[in-house]
Amino acid sequence: MIRVIIVDDHAIVRTGLRQYFGEQVDLRVTGEAANGIEALALVRQGEVDVIVMDLAMPGQGGIDALLAIKAREPDLPVLILSGFSEAHYATSVLRAGASGYLNKECDPEEICKAIRTVYRGRKYITPAVAELLADGLSGSQGDKLPHEQLSEREFQVFLRLAQGETIGHMADGLSLSVKTVSTYRTRVMEKLKLASNSDLTYYALKNGLIQ
Repeated sequence: MIRVIIVDDHAIVRTGLRQYFGEQVDLRVTGEAANGIEALALVRQGEVDVIVMDLAMPGQGGIDALLAIKAREPDLPVLILSGFSEAHYATSVLRAGASGYLNKECDPEEICKAIRTVYRGRKYITPAVAELLADGLSGSQGDKLPHEQLSEREFQVFLRLAQGETIGHMADGLSLSVKTVSTYRTRVMEKLKLASNSDLTYYALKNGLIQ
């Protein structure tokens, strides 16, 4: 039996997934969370084999939660189920430790297939994500959007800044010094060729990285 935790801030999504997983003989939902902090609390309880998690959540979102979970349980598979297209986030979250990435428009059967795949210790890569990864391996940086060239931590800081979080609050949340976060901000600004936090927010909205 594969024990699954569902992490999504929409109760209707959690309910739908729980009901569908309940129809599978080999899946059992052992917990639900509405944000990353609740998810990490469930992970500490240990009743989980696979996490199915959204990215866009209030408070501690999916990127922060993924990094925190992998820091505590490096071998625990985390399957990202997001409303954002693969092109926006897939390669970043896979580099950050996710075991797979699915868009919420996929067939529910594919989610179950992905859960079983990552439970066996393998990555679940859709054809669309495979193409993105192949493009990255080919070394053609010219076709990449600027944010796709950020490191995992830079991308994390970028998203928080774009959503209006202050450097001080971010430093507390990430357990980093204000100086370190400021350094990351400077790197992000340079790589994206932007001048202000409002520019970051506009960039993120334009590219569908925040809602």
